[in-house]
Amino acid sequence: MSAVNTGACREDIENTIGGIMESTKVMLVDDEEAFVQTMEKRITRRGLSVVTASSGRKALEVIKGNKDLDVVILDVKMPEMDGLETLKRIKSDYPLVEVVMLTGHATVESAIEGMKLGAFDYLMKPSDLDLLLAKVKEAHDKKKAHEQKIIEAQLKEITSRRA
Repeated sequence: MSAVNTGACREDIENTIGGIMESTKVMLVDDEEAFVQTMEKRITRRGLSVVTASSGRKALEVIKGNKDLDVVILDVKMPEMDGLETLKRIKSDYPLVEVVMLTGHATVESAIEGMKLGAFDYLMKPSDLDLLLAKVKEAHDKKKAHEQKIIEAQLKEITSRRA
């Protein structure tokens, strides 16, 4: 009987996580076109909404038209504007958007720099899809928690003015 309950509990958890993930909007930024296409398909199959960009500059353009973006999965090594510069600009202009850095050329220094600049986390390519999606979920949850705090603060301010 406990096996049935455990299975039901696991199913409830998976349904809850699935519902959260389905409402998550992700941007995948990488200059390797084949990687972007493959990852876009795999992430979309898991129920997330995905937009893509092939460079840091294009990512900044795409994000302007996607104000509801939750998480950016960002490659570090790209021509023109690298991932660290892109990260700086995203966090400057869209501070609530969370960024997961993803690279095949990780160094301790770049990981530390990315975290100092506000990256949510830093993963090596090739990354296990389940691990990446777990990080995306954590980043999504963090963003939603920040948004909720802002709403609560605004409501408190409004109600204190009326008092």
